[in-house]
Amino acid sequence: MYKLDLNPPQMIISIFIVLILSGTLLLKLPFASTEGISFIDALFTATSAMTVTGLIVVDTGTAYTLFGQIVILLLIQLGGLGIMTFAVLIYIAVGKKIGIKERLLVKQALNQSAIGGVVRLAKQLLVFSLIVESIAVVFLALKWIPEMGWGPGFYASVFHSISAFNNAGFSIWSDSLSAYVVSPIVNIVITFLFIVGGIGFTVVFDMWKSKEFKQLSLQTKLMIAGTLAINTFSFFMIFFLEYNNPNTLADLSSLGKIQAAYFQAVTPRTAGFNTLDIGQMEESSLFYIITLMFVGGGSASTAGGIKLTTALAILLATLSFFKDKEHVVIYGRSITSHVINKALALAVGSLCVVVTTIFILNLTEEAPFLTIMFESVSAFGTVGLSMGLTGSLSVIGKITIILTMLIGKLGPLTFAFAFAKQTPDPVKYPSEEILTG
Repeated sequence: MYKLDLNPPQMIISIFIVLILSGTLLLKLPFASTEGISFIDALFTATSAMTVTGLIVVDTGTAYTLFGQIVILLLIQLGGLGIMTFAVLIYIAVGKKIGIKERLLVKQALNQSAIGGVVRLAKQLLVFSLIVESIAVVFLALKWIPEMGWGPGFYASVFHSISAFNNAGFSIWSDSLSAYVVSPIVNIVITFLFIVGGIGFTVVFDMWKSKEFKQLSLQTKLMIAGTLAINTFSFFMIFFLEYNNPNTLADLSSLGKIQAAYFQAVTPRTAGFNTLDIGQMEESSLFYIITLMFVGGGSASTAGGIKLTTALAILLATLSFFKDKEHVVIYGRSITSHVINKALALAVGSLCVVVTTIFILNLTEEAPFLTIMFESVSAFGTVGLSMGLTGSLSVIGKITIILTMLIGKLGPLTFAFAFAKQTPDPVKYPSEEILTG
């Protein structure tokens, strides 16, 4: 019998595609939707859920039944925590030995640098996720059960906790969380969930084990400092850019302005929820949000984008070049040239994907350029924020966004390693300078 011999990137892509198609078929069942949906819309929804993006072509709360929404939640949990995390636990439950190949798959799926400890990390990841989501459900239920009753309030709490922690951005309400723009509980709990989920699980575990900042790994130090810096700067940017906009912050109280600006500042890091009408924001704010969506969250997290550490590695390498320094040094540690090259490859590959998506949508959709750019980057960064274009996409436009979400979730390098034959140089050649700049 012929046996498929797939490398880890090919296996990850294959599993993702199989689960997306399975989710599509489940969403096509008569009792999964209220009035029936097309195959392309079911495929779009399944892909958006599995890639934890949150872009929708039909309203989640009205187009899908409870069964359909549960299917979406399962896809979100699978896509957010990683299919290999669940596979490891199934292997353990049935008593099957986890071999080198399975460990390589987990390493690839969780974006780790070595296979040592990946099984333990997968188990810790699931336990940690369930604990955080459960605590969030309790706090949200305190807000929503008194408003909606036990059943609807509890279900809304569960749905939004899972969606937020996995940075999915799916909501059962058509206006996302706009009704709770000035609700402290909703603002604090939801943002806490997607910040923790998007900072990177290895970072969270490292912070838990280390008692002092100096004991933390370089990855953790960069993520903590970078996240605090970018979130603080983004808050002030959104606050001042939108302060006098009558469609966003202008009519809110001072406390309301602070809450709304904070939420919109941190949600582009691939969370996808919104408490303001994104389409009504200033163009300057929208362009700034595009840059945040492209950068994304942390490695080994539920977030998308090129990742904050990738952007920081490129920025630090650029600053080192301007200072005529041979090595990139931060917090007393050197970043290797291999890491810098990988960061550059990831950034350039990501730009190519985004530019291609923008080009295709410009040909197929009747929409302003900024709207197309926003939607394209949102899809690639698996963010889910929308200016309203997604719901009116053509069939070609939907297929383009589906592919963009899939590439954005798994990463351009995963596809490159899956389909490009790696051929290390057998010999070293003499170097020669070329003119640049």
